[in-house]
Amino acid sequence: MQLVDSSGWIEFFTGGPLAGEYARHLKDPDRVITPTIVLYEVYKKIKRERTEEEALSAVSLMNRTKVVDLTESTALFAADLSLKHSLPMADAIVYATALEADCKVITGDAHFRELDRVVFVE
Repeated sequence: MQLVDSSGWIEFFTGGPLAGEYARHLKDPDRVITPTIVLYEVYKKIKRERTEEEALSAVSLMNRTKVVDLTESTALFAADLSLKHSLPMADAIVYATALEADCKVITGDAHFRELDRVVFVE
């Protein structure tokens, strides 16, 4: 299993220079988990920069993955990880979700660069 961070999904949906690399990680949606905070971030960015229709289409595709709700235990674990690694809230939730699911984070977000279980795409 793997978790593609918001930066990866956005790169994929907007056809950025690394879209092909992220597409490789997204080819089997049954092996991808998606925290609800990633749905939030991707929907918001695509709606703001493009259209609501495109944002809803993106969310529809993301819903083919295993969407993981934020639980109390994940929230507390994320807070601890945020304090330990100086992570912003959303990144801490993403990282906590990945660690709890025993999977890797696929990302180009610099906040994750030095963390374990991260595949950094650049």
